[in-house]
Amino acid sequence: MPASPQHNPFADWLRAHAVPLTHLDREAPLDDLEPLRAVIGDARVVAIGESSHFIAEFALMRERILRFLVERCGFTVLAFEYGFSEGVSLDAWAQGEGADDDLSAHLAEAIPIGLDEPLRWMRRHNRTASPPVRFAGIDIPAAGGSLLPALAPVADYLRHIDPETLPVVQEAMRIAETFAGGSAAVAAPAWERLATAEQDALSATLTRLLIRFRSVEPLYVSRGDQRSYDIAVRRLEGACHGDYTFRAMADLFAGKGLAADTSARDVYMADSVLWHLERFEPGTRVVLAAHNAHIQKTPISFNGHLTGLPMGQYLHRALGEEYFALGLTSTTGHTADMPRDENTRFGFTIDATALEPAEPGSIEAAFAAAELGLSVADLQQARPQADGNAGLAQGPDRIRIQSAYLHTPVIEAFDAILHTPTSTVADDLDNM
Repeated sequence: MPASPQHNPFADWLRAHAVPLTHLDREAPLDDLEPLRAVIGDARVVAIGESSHFIAEFALMRERILRFLVERCGFTVLAFEYGFSEGVSLDAWAQGEGADDDLSAHLAEAIPIGLDEPLRWMRRHNRTASPPVRFAGIDIPAAGGSLLPALAPVADYLRHIDPETLPVVQEAMRIAETFAGGSAAVAAPAWERLATAEQDALSATLTRLLIRFRSVEPLYVSRGDQRSYDIAVRRLEGACHGDYTFRAMADLFAGKGLAADTSARDVYMADSVLWHLERFEPGTRVVLAAHNAHIQKTPISFNGHLTGLPMGQYLHRALGEEYFALGLTSTTGHTADMPRDENTRFGFTIDATALEPAEPGSIEAAFAAAELGLSVADLQQARPQADGNAGLAQGPDRIRIQSAYLHTPVIEAFDAILHTPTSTVADDLDNM
């Protein structure tokens, strides 16, 4: 007789604790999401992830959860895995500035990772809502594709505040323009082909600019205002973190990367979330949308090498239980793998890869064994509790990342997992 499948104790736990959901339609009633209210508790930042970009079901669920958190739980900010600098104009658009059709121009150079519909919903919502929902970009410029979206506004700032320093940022822009691309997959290889002297000159120039900005803050603020200064500094910090990330990625691919050296991008994103929190009204609650690998609270390792500390780890360290990480994953269907191709606009193609049966030990295998459909599981209940509940002896030790797996203690990495039984690569990626 064939061997029976290995018993999965976490599947038993899921059958007893996971809550079924009923809708994927973005316009559907929100009542099935009410269990989330108790799950997230008093969290100030609720991060909603995805095991892969470009998945239709994940985008629909994030839009529904955004609506629920705004309309029923009082959240008033959407922070997104999108450039901090570029996000300033998107926030203005979401508040009603410009024409409805202007959004396409704003997003024309961006990788289409599901931002269009949430922004359009926010703009419609804000026509009658009080307070309005704000948008907050948090990422390094162009997600590592170019430093220019941050440096160009810094140059505009200096033209009015400190024209004498303008040539310094213009020199940084001259070098940055030589390797700018639609994404890091284009820019990083182009950066590697720069002469070492140019690479070093860019890093030195950005560092000089940042130190000058910080050193003469009272002067700059007296010539302008505090908010404009703060935004300019944050943009410059984004350029510095982007520049560092090019070096870290080059070393990683060359096999000589320092431990966790790719963390520069994630710590910038985490600090951007905190930057926005400090400047919004007290009590502001934020919905944060990013990849699972950014929102998780445990380190990122591949093949035993510690490659990065994710944004979620920094936010959990800063906010404690006020940070909540909700991962999204699926058991069947397709995922979006992104093989590199420098000849394409964004430096990669999108392959709709059929998902293999879930690996033993994965959170996906537990959901499959539990035979659950669309559902959400509060993993906090599986941890040892202060009331003496011992929790589970061992939970899943991996979670999907595209068609591969990221090995991490899932119960520690995420506070909850939302499972869609199938996933489909989005069909609106024509501009890729």
